[in-house]
Amino acid sequence: MEKEFLHIIRKNQGIIHKVCNIYCDTEDDRSDLFQEIVVQLWKSYPNFRRESKVSTWMYRVALNTAITTFKKSKRRPDQSSLTYENFQIEEEKYDTETEENIKVLHKAIQQLTGIEKSIVLLYLENKKYEEIAEITGITQNYVRVKMNRIKKKLKKLMVNEEE
Repeated sequence: MEKEFLHIIRKNQGIIHKVCNIYCDTEDDRSDLFQEIVVQLWKSYPNFRRESKVSTWMYRVALNTAITTFKKSKRRPDQSSLTYENFQIEEEKYDTETEENIKVLHKAIQQLTGIEKSIVLLYLENKKYEEIAEITGITQNYVRVKMNRIKKKLKKLMVNEEE
């Protein structure tokens, strides 16, 4: 069972990384959340009945863990984080306009609520509303309504950010 679990995690770890990147600002926080998600996946693995896709199960556990962690961190007083900027990393050439747009989008996404972040992440992963509903545990119709509201909210946040 352990080998099978590790194979699933290795094969689908991108899901966990995406959730961590959406919910965490620092590398340390992402690493902590990654570990917590893996722990929760391991705890829930014996109960995984394979009635849904492995990715659906992983998203559901990862997002629930992230939302729970996100809520807990909001209750704690502000914690200053250390940054290490003296790493020598070869600079890649990026399309700066696209890169800037992505930064603005990520900053706007950071301002969303936990469930809104979950829906946006899954939407950006090209998940269908049906699968988003299954992962998040809300109705497909509510996902559609919520996504429309989120799009409007993101546009507003992004316009405010660019000003």
